[in-house]
Amino acid sequence: MAARGGKKIVIVKKKVAGGGGHHGGSWKVAYADFVTAMMAFFMVMWILGMDDKTKQAIEGYFANPVGYKKGFGAGSSPLSTGSAPNPIQKTPMRMIVRSTEQKTFENIRKTILDKLAASDSLKKLNAVVDVQVTREGLRIELVESGRGDVYFPNGSSRMNAATMLTLQLVGSELATINQSVVLEGHTDGAKFSADAAYTNWELSADRANAARRVLQSTGVAPERVVEVRGYADTKLRVPDDPLSAANRRISILLPYTNTPEAAGSAAGMAAQKADSMVADIATPIKRNY
Repeated sequence: MAARGGKKIVIVKKKVAGGGGHHGGSWKVAYADFVTAMMAFFMVMWILGMDDKTKQAIEGYFANPVGYKKGFGAGSSPLSTGSAPNPIQKTPMRMIVRSTEQKTFENIRKTILDKLAASDSLKKLNAVVDVQVTREGLRIELVESGRGDVYFPNGSSRMNAATMLTLQLVGSELATINQSVVLEGHTDGAKFSADAAYTNWELSADRANAARRVLQSTGVAPERVVEVRGYADTKLRVPDDPLSAANRRISILLPYTNTPEAAGSAAGMAAQKADSMVADIATPIKRNY
């Protein structure tokens, strides 16, 4: 092609070779498949390490996820006729969390009981400590034995030596975990004078708060204490004998994360997040390339 002035214009065309080479996107698909397969593999290995009850719960969820979410067990569905729904309140992941917590509570219970048994000072002080894993969680109770005022002087929130020693021992163990803590104070049925401004309500709450301060001094983080309760004589340990010394006690409760006591705590939020993980696992993965 000739141009003005007699100069020739040369047009160069470059041909782009096909294929992506290392600039292509096909490797992303392969990598995503690999990551998905590895996630599934580790999930299977994790589930295989669980107890049979938990495995059955997970199997039931994936067999009928809609039924589990709406309160039906595996093998039934909301559309089934002629049968009543099975009121299952816990999702599989929440059952896993509870199973893990229960094992933790059992281990803590054993450790605390061993430490109490090894304390000669507490034996001499006639201290009674009841440690049980209940439907609420781990409950530790400092119970008056009737052989003198072991934990608190009668009508006072001032601690005796046995109270301080027991709470320090218990607190050193509770400081090693992240469970939320509820403190409760209980009195017997003996009343203050009718015109007294200070009653069993104030006394039980003051004793629970005194216990809270000692636990926090041993390393229990303040934010872990989600509630301090004063029950006065409304929840007697020995209902048939309101004046029994056993009714005077301090309770330390470590609730399961899916109980009302744990609502609003970090542990309760963790349980809700764990529940959502099951739904995420069951949802097909969406890929954007």
